[in-house]
Amino acid sequence: MSPETTRLAVLIDADNTSAKHVSALLDELAAYGVTTVKRAYGDWTTPQLGGWKPELSNHAIEPIQQFSYTTGKNATDSALIIDAMDLLYSDNLDAFALVSSDSDFTGLAIRLRRSGKTVYGLGLRKTPQSLVAACDKFIYLEVLGEGEEEGSSDEAPALPDLRRLLTRAVNSRAGDDHWAHLGSVGQYLNSASANFDSRNYGYPKLISLVQDQDFLDVEHEDGKPARVRLRSQRPAKKASKKAAAKGAAKATKKATKSAAKDGARSRQ
Repeated sequence: MSPETTRLAVLIDADNTSAKHVSALLDELAAYGVTTVKRAYGDWTTPQLGGWKPELSNHAIEPIQQFSYTTGKNATDSALIIDAMDLLYSDNLDAFALVSSDSDFTGLAIRLRRSGKTVYGLGLRKTPQSLVAACDKFIYLEVLGEGEEEGSSDEAPALPDLRRLLTRAVNSRAGDDHWAHLGSVGQYLNSASANFDSRNYGYPKLISLVQDQDFLDVEHEDGKPARVRLRSQRPAKKASKKAAAKGAAKATKKATKSAAKDGARSRQ
């Protein structure tokens, strides 16, 4: 299904997400589908969500009011989950985008995927791995151009080892000639690691990332799909015909001189 025909619901945990990311995350999601539902959940009577109010109207996001009736309980999470299930049973959507760094939505992501829906997660680097792994793809908000959230870098888990990840991907998709199409490698990376994104490593595109790795060979000719190969899989260099002929002539000359010397000794 193409992004032009994919119907996407964007459900935002406003209590857990800064309003400054809204424009960037919606631009990002436009590459995955048409956002037919855009909702943000929170207690809009509190001053903490004041920064969200202009963004709601600017992006036609529907605010869903949820009062915190009980201290210590996150009513916003419950409201979002119930709403997501209602949308699921309406059967008018193909995918869901859950915008939160809260692991409480792990079960929801698993449930939506079990029903055949694609689930995109968007949150900070500090998002627990349980939620990251529960999504088909997880995008860190920090790579969308708004920088780090205050205090988030200290809690952020380390990114997967890039060399190990790329080596495994290329080996998995390489043909008998050891070359793998870059598109196929990208599909493997997204499948093997929900939070894989070249931007996490400082590169805007996968092609620029692989081109900068000293353990990879990359072929990218105009009009042809890019290919990638491990340099350790380069075939052994073969001597050229010219070099081989030169070597053979040198060997023949040496043999002739040796034979001449032997003949001279035998005549003495």
